[in-house]
Order: sequence, then structure tokens, then C-alpha cells
Amino acid sequence: MDSAEAERLHALLMDVVRAAGLLQPDETIPGQTVSMSQAFALHELDSGTLLSQRDLAERLRLEKSSVSRMAAEMERKGLLVRERDPDNRRQYRLRLTDRGHAMHVRMASTFHMQYEQWVAAMTRAERVALLKGLPALVRAISQHVS
Repeated sequence: MDSAEAERLHALLMDVVRAAGLLQPDETIPGQTVSMSQAFALHELDSGTLLSQRDLAERLRLEKSSVSRMAAEMERKGLLVRERDPDNRRQYRLRLTDRGHAMHVRMASTFHMQYEQWVAAMTRAERVALLKGLPALVRAISQHVS
């Protein structure tokens, strides 16, 4: 990739972040009482598998201390329960409450409808290119992020 392509990719990624309203990831999502990080946590925790705070930190690529504070806040909001892991009393397992699951379902539905609108505004060729290019971008980023 030459310098001009790298500049264009940079500008486009910044445009995506701005257009999607993701500049303030610690602020609440419009119409919700959770931050972007908490929304991602709800998604990860609604997989049916109990995760430890450490597991969640790894999945979200966040510091363990950040996830600990986030989990405590989500517990105060009634979205999850932190339970001591019986196999390792130093760790917490995280379990969504019914309220947390319901919030995830509502948010996922809202996001899905938004994605459908975005995709409907694209040509078939654009959709195909995006479905090919985005996984490549995620792979490239994952290889270079420690």
C-alpha cells in the first residue's frame, strides 16, 4: 500500500467512527443507559458461556482493572451478577441477569435494523467488497495489536 492509500484508509476509518457516533465510547449509547464498552460486554456475556472478568478483558482487549470497574457498574445497574469462581476464589464469573439479557436483545435488534438500513443503501458490489475487505482489515489489525 502506498502512502496515498494509507492516508485514504485513515480518513475513511475516521469517517466511519464519526458517522457511527463512536467518538465517545465511554459515553452512553443514545437511548440506552450503557456505554459502548458495556454494550460490547453485554454481547460477549450473552453467549451462553460463563466468562471470568479476565476472559471478558481478553475478548474486549481492555485492561483487567477497567473490566473490573465496568463489571461493578453493570452489577449496580442490575445487568449482571459477579459470582466467585468455585475453582478459583480470586476470580469472578460474570452472568447476565434477565434485565441484562433483555437489554442486549433490544440493543442487538436496534443495531441490526441500523445495519440493514446501511446495507440497503449500498450496491451489491459495495456489499461484496465490504464483506471481503472488513475481515481482512480485522485480521491485519489483530496481527499488529499487542
